Amino acid sequence: QVQLVESGGGLVQPGGSLRLSCVASGNIFTIATMGWYRQAPGNQRELVATLTRGGRSNYADSVQGRFTISRDNAKNTVYLQMNSLKPEDTAVYYCYAEGWTIGASRSRDYWGQGTQVTVSS
Repeated sequence: QVQLVESGGGLVQPGGSLRLSCVASGNIFTIATMGWYRQAPGNQRELVATLTRGGRSNYADSVQGRFTISRDNAKNTVYLQMNSLKPEDTAVYYCYAEGWTIGASRSRDYWGQGTQVTVSS
């Protein structure tokens, strides 16, 4: 199994910045893709950003140019630097990973428990 633990959420004023972190641990062989999704009240969970082990990133249009995803492969950690935050960025942010555990024949998707980000004055 793989466990994902997020940190870094909180309350921030519009225009402010936050940095989310997520560490993967457990019986990991390799993690292919790590990323972030978010879910606001009444909405479906949506993609924020993902980053492959090889460095290919993908961003939602709504965060392009404001958010930056990065990862440390050696530490199985992914980060999300969020700048110029807007009230509409308010949501629970979930860490995501797709990877293989030791001895597994196929990859699986894993999710963290989520961290609340609130953008409000």
